[in-house]
Amino acid sequence: MSHSKPTLPDVPLLNLSITERVFVDLESRPDEVVLTDGVSGNSMTASAFMDQVKRLAGGLTAKGFGAGHTIALMAPNMPEYCVVFHAVAWAGGTITTLNPTYTASEVSHQLNDSGAELLITVPMFLETATEGTAGSHAQQVVIIGGSDNATSLEAFFGEAIEQQVVVDLDEHIVVLPYSSGTTGLPKGVMLSHRNLVVNVDQVLVSAEFRPGEVAAGFLPFFHIYGMTVLMNVHLAGGGSIVTLPRFDLALFLQISQDYKSRRMWIVPPVALALAKHPLVDEYDLSNLEQIFSGAAPLGAEPSDAVAARLDCLSLQGYGMTELSPVSHVTPASAPRSGASGLALPNTECQIVDIDNGSVLPTGQEGELWIRGPQVMKGYLNNPEATANTVTPDGWLKTGDIAIIDADGYMFIVDRLKELIKFKGFQVAPAELEATLVSHKAITDAAVVGLPDVEAGELPVAFVVAADPAPSEGDIKTFLADTLASYKQVHKVVFVEAIPKSASGKILRRVLRDQLTG
Repeated sequence: MSHSKPTLPDVPLLNLSITERVFVDLESRPDEVVLTDGVSGNSMTASAFMDQVKRLAGGLTAKGFGAGHTIALMAPNMPEYCVVFHAVAWAGGTITTLNPTYTASEVSHQLNDSGAELLITVPMFLETATEGTAGSHAQQVVIIGGSDNATSLEAFFGEAIEQQVVVDLDEHIVVLPYSSGTTGLPKGVMLSHRNLVVNVDQVLVSAEFRPGEVAAGFLPFFHIYGMTVLMNVHLAGGGSIVTLPRFDLALFLQISQDYKSRRMWIVPPVALALAKHPLVDEYDLSNLEQIFSGAAPLGAEPSDAVAARLDCLSLQGYGMTELSPVSHVTPASAPRSGASGLALPNTECQIVDIDNGSVLPTGQEGELWIRGPQVMKGYLNNPEATANTVTPDGWLKTGDIAIIDADGYMFIVDRLKELIKFKGFQVAPAELEATLVSHKAITDAAVVGLPDVEAGELPVAFVVAADPAPSEGDIKTFLADTLASYKQVHKVVFVEAIPKSASGKILRRVLRDQLTG
């Protein structure tokens, strides 16, 4: 039976809110710069950050948006983002984080579903925010940095609240990120203070985080990966962050060089750029010890390629919004190529047969189930989806196909709902994609299934090629030499870019629409 338990001892479940947990560290280094805007260079010390959090919490409370209220935040990464996030938490409220690239209708859905009463954004997104709040619970739009057409966030700072507003650490929902899933509208994922705090402590131990680490922070804070692993881990673990509003390879490399970063937190598309882009050679990354990739699987070949080019370790972790988000980390002290890692402290996992629900032996492929204190409270306003995802005894069904080897390392094969069924065989797009990007003339790739009467589905590859580009025949020959006959692509479509979410996940539905539209 494959029932994997962590190799590290459990971390204690601290009776602290997420902001109290962050402050424990910050209070020990009040004069250190902990947040820097990577574009403007403006910085914030630990003491200034804590002061702003407490005063904004006080102002929000005074204006009727404190304990028990939900506030929406739609902004790019910037130091002020962290202030707003923790001010809402300190005031006993709930924060729902929105993707800044959302359309007005997407903003409206999340505002209505979450019950947010206030939307905080930046001038660039004011028009969309204003349109999105029409007909929603949100009473007004507030602008970070000020605007002639909306209230400035500065007006919401008030008398400081010196202590965390009392909340039930296990039951109070402190953050409501939205998970896109594969079907239907995004669902609000209810995460408690306990969820966030324990996951920060689990990551600090498992990722062997060191005080003084500085990261170029492009992973969006609205997404749970950036929120926990970048923002809260660095603030709580003795580190600091240089924020980027979006990924810019040159600026990312410049910051990593100038701040002598020992670790890069990245996603697979960035790993491909680091492995292949000529710009990388212009920067001194000699202090880099590891890149750490998450949000989507990174195949062994591209992982090894970026490690070889940068002369560092290439490690992976695994998580999902419903896990706050991390359940597995590959430790630097025991790396394994292509692995998504070992189970975190306090975390159990098992591999389950997708047909009959039985727990499978070590080394067999099935759905990954996870249990631990980082598992969400459930989906907001959606008890049916919650019941379909979390079992009565606490196991979260991840929807990912995985294998756990004899040493406890977990390897993601693919998404359960993304497996391509070709003539009775299950074809994992991730395996095909990893093989395609190992071709020296292919910079990115995605594979989806095209419905077919005879075969069920035909694997189709979307490819971003270098110049000179290989032909479709060249690519098919390359795959034929590498993979089994049933794993071959039946068509190659050359594109300028693979559509991806902010966290780096391939937007397969967009590609399927291109094929069938």
